[in-house]
Amino acid sequence: MKKISLLSFLFLSLITSEVRSQDIHLAQIQEAPLVYNPANTGFFPGYYRIIAGYRNQWASMGKAYSTMGLSVDGGIFRNRYKNAFLGVGLSIFKDEAGAAKLSQTNANFNIAAILKASKKVVLSLGVYGGISMNSAQYAKLTYASQFNGTEIDPALPSKESVIYHNFTSSDFGAGFAYEWSTAKIRNDRDDIKSIRFGIAGYHLNQPEQDFGSNTYVDATGATVTIEGYHMPYRLVGSIVSRFDISNTKLSITPSVIYMLQGPAREITAGTYVKYRFKNGTKITGEKVENSIGIGMFYRVDDAIIPQVMIDMGTYAIGISYDANVSSYRKASRTVGGFEISLRYNKLADALFSKRSEYSKTRK
Repeated sequence: MKKISLLSFLFLSLITSEVRSQDIHLAQIQEAPLVYNPANTGFFPGYYRIIAGYRNQWASMGKAYSTMGLSVDGGIFRNRYKNAFLGVGLSIFKDEAGAAKLSQTNANFNIAAILKASKKVVLSLGVYGGISMNSAQYAKLTYASQFNGTEIDPALPSKESVIYHNFTSSDFGAGFAYEWSTAKIRNDRDDIKSIRFGIAGYHLNQPEQDFGSNTYVDATGATVTIEGYHMPYRLVGSIVSRFDISNTKLSITPSVIYMLQGPAREITAGTYVKYRFKNGTKITGEKVENSIGIGMFYRVDDAIIPQVMIDMGTYAIGISYDANVSSYRKASRTVGGFEISLRYNKLADALFSKRSEYSKTRK
């Protein structure tokens, strides 16, 4: 009960904090583990998992933001060491927006060291490194000089010298995760209680964003040099939990993500209520758990996000929709963002098929 009370307190503390806009974000925070912490790499009860997602935001604006992602991760050396193993993973995300199709593609390699510190506590330390490729169709940009008296006419000459170009930069970050969990192992099902705290830093090398020349000639003919722009750190705090309600088929999975990047802040918090219409024994792997979850999340000062998760153990599909409630709804007409995720997790049907592996994992 103390841990549940602490979780509730942290939720309330975060929700009442000031929040501002944030860059790329996803609504289904439990289905984007590598986006929010590299320490989550391989840190799950399974051999490997694949998660694909797609998000379309602010479609009513005509040139919607679209985000696509794919991540693959798993554990290695799990048979060799009973209390420690490595997690490895690869993630690729692409975000595109606007008439010029301003695009950013990130490809990251993750590795994490995962240690079972005690019967109930697992620790993970993860790092990632990768590249960020930025591009756009700059010829499609329009300017005020193309206003014909009624509207912007792209056919008119802009009289602008386009100096922008595509570029690629490196990106590095790290994260830490702490998980406390316990399980009542029964023949018909396992009742699990777990809570994972995480903290991570992204863009720790503050990569330069080289969109174009940093020099220009002012009205007097003098050459002026502008200091290059560097991507600010993105700091992420997260809490992801699961509480099976004893003697029922119900579970709740409260989660919260807090992100800070430069002057921008974002908080998303909420929970699923899941009905386990087929109970599983995730610890022993003898039975696969099937469930359906109805969730409600809130991105502070931005959107209310209803979600549905259908989990068939090895496969899962999640659907969510952002209903925009901020002042921006005057332009978006409350149309926020549609998001879908697909997950494949090599879990119960193979995880503990060997009893020697089960004993090594749970001791």
